[in-house]
Amino acid sequence: MTAVAQPDVTVIIGAYEAMPYLVECLASVERQTLDPARMEVIAVDDGSADGTGECLEEFAARAAMPVTVIRQENSGGPSGPRNVGLAKATGRYVFFLDADDRLGDEALERMVAMADKNGTDVVLGKVEGINRKPPTSMWGKTLDRTDVFSSNIKFTLSAQKLFRRALLERHGMRFDESLWTGEDALFTMEAYLRADGVSVVADYPCYYLVGREDGKHVTKSGSYTLRFDSARALMNLIADMVPAGPRRDTLMVRPFLVTLLPQFGPKFLKDDERIRQHKMELAGPLMAAHWNPEVARRLRVHERLRLHLVAVRRPELLPEVIEFVRAKKQADAVLEKRGTRVYLAYPHFRSKPADVPDWVYLAEPREARAVEGYREDAAGTFMRRALRKVRRSLPTRGVKTAAA
Repeated sequence: MTAVAQPDVTVIIGAYEAMPYLVECLASVERQTLDPARMEVIAVDDGSADGTGECLEEFAARAAMPVTVIRQENSGGPSGPRNVGLAKATGRYVFFLDADDRLGDEALERMVAMADKNGTDVVLGKVEGINRKPPTSMWGKTLDRTDVFSSNIKFTLSAQKLFRRALLERHGMRFDESLWTGEDALFTMEAYLRADGVSVVADYPCYYLVGREDGKHVTKSGSYTLRFDSARALMNLIADMVPAGPRRDTLMVRPFLVTLLPQFGPKFLKDDERIRQHKMELAGPLMAAHWNPEVARRLRVHERLRLHLVAVRRPELLPEVIEFVRAKKQADAVLEKRGTRVYLAYPHFRSKPADVPDWVYLAEPREARAVEGYREDAAGTFMRRALRKVRRSLPTRGVKTAAA
């Protein structure tokens, strides 16, 4: 008997209560232009009671590629099924496909070819949304080889990527089953940091992110405390794997901006006083450990302002800022030093009772360029002086920061 060749890619599908979305998901797997002999599917039904398991078994019976269906008691989250599938995978690469999403027809063929061509360990395929907003900032152009520091891939940390399985096995990488949200961010960031190169396929829609009408998508569920757990885990991973300095600061922007800041956005206005105080208590250690001038200056002024107020524990000042931003008001620009510095006068600017330092409102060049009269060429020296003052004024003394 002829030995079966190792498949190029194992598609891992974790499914829980996925009907009817699973039908189109599986159809998209069948439509792949990659030769069925070059792929395998491992599908894990995580204790569904809506026919998900039966649908998977029917698919296994008809599919042209090998399909393994595992049915288990509900594990409570996506990490367990993904880990089960990963343990059974034999492909050179693995791709994690959510049961309510779908693949572009040429997705696997293009991503495998990209990884093989460039010897990269992770491949991102362009994501488009169906009744759901997809990430956008990393799809500007196709990149044969990049990394997490020199591109925007840090802003897409979902698990729906192509990973070289040898990388995952070499480092014993698995999804953290203690996290109920953000477990994919932890896994993907670690893969980015350990990878020998990352590729981006931006000229073809490889993945369709589907918004469920029943609202059961996992990223929309869970209490605010789980978001803080997620932010803490990701910040700790970055701190453990990347030495202090500009590279770490660049990555820290992601958990501060994507995970922590939304807890102090419009939903904060609806929180009662007890929850507001609890959020401040949860944020305190994270701000003390990881918030520094170099992270702060990488954010837009209104983002930096809100996080500064969290860092100095001034929750009473937050609502006015949040309302201002939510109303999409334009902050007045204040030009000084012959146009070399621009302050954006969001709420509490130069208010003595608020006592927010000027540096918080200081626009970096990317924001200042939109202001008429700004002199960017002459601003460099001033910015370096301003950063030195920032370091002295932040409340988190003792936190090591990078040189300006």
